[in-house]
Amino acid sequence: MWKPYLKVIKKKAASAIHVLDRFHIVAKLNKALDEVRADECRRMKQAGYEPVLKKSRWCLLKRQENLTDKQEVKLKEILKYNLKSVRAYLLKEDLHGFWDYVSPNWAGRFLDRWCLQVMRSKIEPMKKVAKTIRRHKPLILNWFRAKKAYSSGIVEGLNNKVKVATKKAYGFREYNCIEIALYHQLGKLPEPPMTHRF
Repeated sequence: MWKPYLKVIKKKAASAIHVLDRFHIVAKLNKALDEVRADECRRMKQAGYEPVLKKSRWCLLKRQENLTDKQEVKLKEILKYNLKSVRAYLLKEDLHGFWDYVSPNWAGRFLDRWCLQVMRSKIEPMKKVAKTIRRHKPLILNWFRAKKAYSSGIVEGLNNKVKVATKKAYGFREYNCIEIALYHQLGKLPEPPMTHRF
């Protein structure tokens, strides 16, 4: 969604379908939800209210099917309150239905209704995400036009592994050493036994 990136794609690969997939949108949405939760938790603490949102970050960010039993209980407890964080969480969960559509037209209608609902919620970080989604709506709907065949989640995971490997290789003076570290990290190559332990 970065403007320079969009310009390069438009210039260098004009005939390709540019897809903004679930990974990036969900990441932006989770970041906004976490911002709402952290701000509300801070304000509640300053006002002297019960720390309801304490240790609730992953309860709100994880998908329901991935919650542990303890997190599930905590989430049920939080959902009883009328908090901005709860409303933001419900909006986030509602958007998951968007990915079930097959037709780009129906998906577009759902997205329009969802964005309108978010704009009426008056939750600023969520409104910012809704504005971004509205701006990039055609690129998001390309995911349906591409028959849901493309996801950058795998690429993002690979990029993260590369970052971790290069951080571990910090201080190597030659690219060759970093390259070998990447082969070992990404290819899961066996490491020879060390004669000396550090």
